[in-house]
Amino acid sequence: MMAQYLAIKAGYPDTLVFYRMGDFYELFFDDAEKAARLLDITLTRRGMSAGEPVVMAGVPFHSVESYLARLIRCGESVAICEQVGEVGASKGPVERKVIRVVTPGTLTDTELLNEKSEAVLLAVHQGPRHKVGLAWLSVTQGALQLAECDGDALGDWIVRVAPSELLHAADITPVFRDRLQLLRGPVPLTQRPDFQFDPGLGQRKLLEQLQAASLAAWGADELPHAHAAAAALLAYAEHTQGRSLSHVRQLQVVRDGERIELPPATRRNLELVQTLRGEDSPTLFSLLDTCMTGMGSRMLRSWLLEPPRDRAVATQRLDAIAGLREGLWQKLRAELKGVSDVERITARIALRQVRPRELVGLRWALDKALQLSAHVQGLPGLLSDTAHDLLPPPGCVERLAATLREDPSALVRDGGVIATGHDAELDELRAIQDNCDGFLLELETRERARSGIANLRVQYNKVHGFYIEVTQGQLDKVPDDYKRRQTLKNAERFITPELKAFEDKALSAQERALAREKWLYDQLQDALQEHVPALGRLARALASLDALCALAERSLTLNWCRPQFMKEPGIEIAQGRHPVVEARLAETSSGAFIPNDTRLGPKQRMQVITGPNMGGKSTYMRQVALVCLLAAMGSYVPAQACRLGPMDAIHTRIGAADDLANAQSTFMLEMTEAAQILHGATAQSLVLMDEIGRGTSTFDGLALASGIAAHLHDRTQAFTLFATHYFELTEFPARHHCALNVHVGATESGADIVFLHEIQPGPASRSYGIQVARLAGMPSGVVNHARHALAALEQHQEQSREQVDLFAPPPVADAPAPSKVEAALAALDPDALTPRDALDALYTLKKLIQP
Repeated sequence: MMAQYLAIKAGYPDTLVFYRMGDFYELFFDDAEKAARLLDITLTRRGMSAGEPVVMAGVPFHSVESYLARLIRCGESVAICEQVGEVGASKGPVERKVIRVVTPGTLTDTELLNEKSEAVLLAVHQGPRHKVGLAWLSVTQGALQLAECDGDALGDWIVRVAPSELLHAADITPVFRDRLQLLRGPVPLTQRPDFQFDPGLGQRKLLEQLQAASLAAWGADELPHAHAAAAALLAYAEHTQGRSLSHVRQLQVVRDGERIELPPATRRNLELVQTLRGEDSPTLFSLLDTCMTGMGSRMLRSWLLEPPRDRAVATQRLDAIAGLREGLWQKLRAELKGVSDVERITARIALRQVRPRELVGLRWALDKALQLSAHVQGLPGLLSDTAHDLLPPPGCVERLAATLREDPSALVRDGGVIATGHDAELDELRAIQDNCDGFLLELETRERARSGIANLRVQYNKVHGFYIEVTQGQLDKVPDDYKRRQTLKNAERFITPELKAFEDKALSAQERALAREKWLYDQLQDALQEHVPALGRLARALASLDALCALAERSLTLNWCRPQFMKEPGIEIAQGRHPVVEARLAETSSGAFIPNDTRLGPKQRMQVITGPNMGGKSTYMRQVALVCLLAAMGSYVPAQACRLGPMDAIHTRIGAADDLANAQSTFMLEMTEAAQILHGATAQSLVLMDEIGRGTSTFDGLALASGIAAHLHDRTQAFTLFATHYFELTEFPARHHCALNVHVGATESGADIVFLHEIQPGPASRSYGIQVARLAGMPSGVVNHARHALAALEQHQEQSREQVDLFAPPPVADAPAPSKVEAALAALDPDALTPRDALDALYTLKKLIQP
C-alpha cells in the first residue's frame, strides 16, 4: 500500500494527497504533519518505512468538504485519490488514482465556494519588451477572458481580476518574480512548466475549446502573449478537473478603453465591495444586493466593478429597470426565490461532478425559468432577449423528471436515486430487496414452529449478513441443519441452507442494484452534455433578470431616480445623496441625510472644498463618485435628478495610511497615489483629492497641494473635487477660471459646533479643529491650551508679511550678458571673410580668451 501511495504522491509533490482508505482520507509523512498543523487533527504513527515510523493523519470522507474549505482558505491544494478498482479484483491493494485536484482557483464544489463571488484562476505570461499576457477563467462560469498590458499596469489588472490563484512559468526573471510576489497579496502562486506557456499551443487550444477555425470573431487572433497564458491556464484547469472543459465556450478580449477604470485605491476608498476594515458590510454592494439567487448576486457584483464606457449597455439596463418598476419585479422575484444555482450546476454537469439533489434542483429551476419567460415575453429590449434565453432545452425537464426520484439520496453510491418505473431491471432488483423483510418474518415464524424455540430471531447486519439467533438456554432444541456462524456471550448465531441461498440472492441484488443505478446515472449525465450550452445561456439569463429585479426594487425602496446621459462632458446632480450613509442613518434613526447639488462642466471643472472636519466633505465627494458609478453601471441613482457626460475613470486619493510591508510611509504612499492619478487621469476622468499634502510639513504640503491642483486644472483638465484645510488654496479660483470655491456649512453655539452638512458657495472661514477635538473627548486642559495657542498664531499671522502668491507662474531667470568672445563671434559673417580676414579674426578671438 505504501508503495502505491508513494508512486501517486510522486506525481503531486507540492500538493496534499487525500488517500482514500475505507471511510477516511489519510495523509502520510510531511503531508500528515502539515495537515495536522493546519486542521488541528491528531497525528499517529503506524508501522515502519525506511526504518522510520509512518506518520499519519486522516479526515472522515463524509465530512471532507469542511476540511477542504479550511485548507483552501490557507492557500493549499489537495489531490483527491479514490479507490477505483474492485476489492479482491487483483493481488495487492485496491487500485487507486487521483480523480481531481482541488485548488483555490478551480473550485466547483458548492460547499467550498462563496455564494456571491467566483473562484478565478489567472495565468500571467512575461513577454518581451515589458509586455504581459493574461488569461483568466472562472471554471463554474465557463467564461474565458484574455488581455495584454504593459508590465507597469500588471498590479491594476490583478486587482481588477481578483484571482483566487495565480499561475506563472518557472523561467520568469527574478525581477518579475519579485514583482508578482509583491502584487499578489494573499493570492497563492502556482508555478507551471515553461513549455506550457507557448503562444502556438495556446492558439490551438483556444480554437479547440471554442470549436472554431479562427479567433478573429472574438478579436483574439493577434494576442500572442495572452495565447501563451491561455495555454497554461487551460492545461492546468483540465489537470485539476481530470477532464476537458466542455462547458467553456465563451471568450472575451478585455481591452483598455472598454471599461471605466476603477483603480485599487478607488475600489478601496469608495468601499464598493469591502469596507476599509476589510468587512463585507456596509458597502455599496451589500446595499444593492437584494438578489434572490447567488447567480444574480455575482452578476450584480461584476456590473458594479466593471462598468462599461459604452452608454448603450447602461441604457438597456435602465430601460429594463423602468419596465420592471411598473410592478412586474415583485412577481418575478417571487418566482426567483429558492431557484437553484443553475450556473454552477451546469459547470458540474459538464465536469461530470454533479450530484443527484443538484439535478433535482435544476429540474425545478427549469420549471421556474419557463414561467419567468412567459412573464417577460413581449417586453421590449433586454427583457425580450432574456425571455428567449430562459426557455429550457427541449426534453431536458422531461428527462430529469423521468429519471430521478423527487427526493433522491445525497450521493449515487447510497442508492435510492433513480425513479421507480424508469428501468425494469432496477425495479426487479429492488423488488427482491423490498421482499426481504417479508421473507425474514415468514422464515422466523416457520423456524419457531419447527424448532419449538419461542424466542428465535432471524436478523441481518452488514458485517455477518443474515443469521438465526438462539439464546444459550435453547441450544438443545437447535435442528441438525443449523450451521454455527457466530458465538456471542449469551447466544449463538446460525445459518441454514435456505437462509444462505436467500442471502446470496438478496446481497447480490443489492450490489447489482447499486451498480445499475450508477450506470443509469452516468447515462443521464451523458445525455445532459448536449444541453450544457443552452443551460449556460439560461443561467446567465436568470442571473441578469435577478440583478435587474434587485436594482428595480432598490430604486423604489430607496427613492432613487433614473439618470440621463449627455454627449457633452459634465456631471450634474440635483439633491444627491450618499446611498450607504443614508441607509445607515435610516437604520439607526439618526436623522435624515442632507442632500447636495453638484455641477461640473467645461466651464467649471474643479471644486475647492473647505470646511470643518466631521462636516461631510469626504461624504460629499464619495457620494458624487458613487452616483456617477451607479449611473454608469445602469442603475438608478440616489438623487432627485442626474445628468452624466462621458467618463473614462474614477480616481481617488482619500485618507491617511501607510504600507510598511512595502517600505512606504504615509506620505510616500500619499504621493505615490497622487502621482498615479496625475499620470493616468484625463479630461473625462473624475478625480477626488482629499487633504493632499497633509503628511509632511506645512510649507511642503501647501506647495505640493498647490502644484497638484494647478496640474489637474491646467493640464489634465479632469473633473476634480479638491478638499483641503489649507485656506491659502482658496485663492486658487481667483487665478484659475474653471475652479470654484465651496465649503461645508457649520455654525458655533457657544463652545459647541453644529455641522450643517450643506455644500455652500464660497470658502470656509474656519476649520473648527479644536471644537472637533473637544467632541472627541480631548481633555479640557489640552483644549484650553490649544485655544490660546490658536489665538496667538492667528494674531502673529495678521502681523506677518503679505501672503505669498502660490499660483504665480514660476519666474524665468534673466539671461546672462554675452561674453567678449560670444559678442565677437556674433559680429562675424563667415561668408564675407577672405582667408586673410578669417585668420586675423581667429588671432583676435585667441587674444580675447587669454588671461
